[in-house]
Amino acid sequence: MRTDSSIKRDVLDELIWQPSIDETQIGVVVKNGVVTLTGIVDSYMKKQEVENAVKSVLGVKAVAEDIEVKYGNDSNTSDSEIATAAVRALKWNITVPEKKIKVKVEDGWVYLTGEVVWDFEKNSAKNAIKNIPGVKYVVNNITLKNNIDAINIKEKIKKAFERSADIDSKSITVNTEGHNVKLTGKVHSLKEKDEARKTAFYAPGVYTVDNELEVV
Repeated sequence: MRTDSSIKRDVLDELIWQPSIDETQIGVVVKNGVVTLTGIVDSYMKKQEVENAVKSVLGVKAVAEDIEVKYGNDSNTSDSEIATAAVRALKWNITVPEKKIKVKVEDGWVYLTGEVVWDFEKNSAKNAIKNIPGVKYVVNNITLKNNIDAINIKEKIKKAFERSADIDSKSITVNTEGHNVKLTGKVHSLKEKDEARKTAFYAPGVYTVDNELEVV
């Protein structure tokens, strides 16, 4: 069992290690393995990079992220300009079915809705717009919907876990009900937990993944 102080030290070291992150802008508090992040960054992409860096640290059980995105005084991008740029970015991205996605922008917050077939399309939509100037946050409410039969989903996911070098398949239990998947058990890091969720979504026919894996 790692102590909170050792986890905090490693989190700070990881932030220093990342060349795109200014660690002096980020506040870190660790309690019972839960890391709370505060501070201000100048782009949504940097906000995501901080979160991803912290998730990679051994012993981190969860991340409570309260980092605020504030652009410089010269940035006065309107919601209309952000929305226009977002629609254009979705259109240019060949992995995104842009006609099935709707964009709404309020005070720099971008809301995505619609239905796609695959989880990678949902994630690609978010990634396509997170670097747009003026974006403060992206709320990805896109849902998955396909006509693929939910056949042998459990077995396919278990085999995918066994193939992965990043997932300890022996510690994870997979349960399915129709198109819905539930993961329980124990993993070694928050990154492994996220990787398990992502891998489960790759199985044809999966609509939702209830990730109840415990980081120990």
